[in-house]
Amino acid sequence: MTAHSADGIGGWLSGDWYLTVGATVLVAPDFEGSKKYMLGATPIISLGKAGNPVRFSSRNDNISLALTDQGDFRAGVTGKFLWKRDNDEDAIRGLDPMRWGGEIGGFFEFYPLDWVRMRAEVRRGIRAHKGVVGDIAVDAFHDVTPEIRISGGPRASFASSKYFDAYYGVTADESFRSGLSEYNPGGGVRSLGVGGAVTWKVSDPVTTSVFGEYSRLMGPAADSSIVRERGSRNQFTMGVSATYRFDFTM
Repeated sequence: MTAHSADGIGGWLSGDWYLTVGATVLVAPDFEGSKKYMLGATPIISLGKAGNPVRFSSRNDNISLALTDQGDFRAGVTGKFLWKRDNDEDAIRGLDPMRWGGEIGGFFEFYPLDWVRMRAEVRRGIRAHKGVVGDIAVDAFHDVTPEIRISGGPRASFASSKYFDAYYGVTADESFRSGLSEYNPGGGVRSLGVGGAVTWKVSDPVTTSVFGEYSRLMGPAADSSIVRERGSRNQFTMGVSATYRFDFTM
């Protein structure tokens, strides 16, 4: 039984693989719900088995490993790194700082049409928060030339009460220190929005893109005193990214 399982794992690992790495430089809100913006950078990492080429990928896709790939359907594990949130900004001074951490979970994506991809991720927080977050994105894409692609579509995000409590809640002590109204959120819709990108395949392994995103905070996020009293429900993100794909065999 053990030997058979080992052979199964070894058989799955053997074959051609790809590793895509890169980075995104972007202008985004200083923190979730902020009305001030900052320049930042985030990594891009994707690992999967070669064979069925990935027809579409987005900068919204978090670090992922596809465990099954049927061409029109992919599923696997995904993760996201979360930066710490200091309380040195005037808007949140007096709130407890948020620790760095991450989220880990699963994803699945499929193509209802040859030019449309739907992707969903569900992740559970580690260290930074103990909540659950779900993201859904639908992208239509069109190749203007063999090297240039345009894409875009709607986005939606959901979260549990523990997530909202970590990032949007204000305790009595924090209210006293910060001057913000006390707030104890529940779970629900986090945001609704839309995004788009123009992607340029510079060479077979190198891809670059420019993108823009808009999201409108909803539900428990929009009702938070952090957003209502000192922030903004309107969140914009724009930037550029570049990736390089490594092909290898195991």
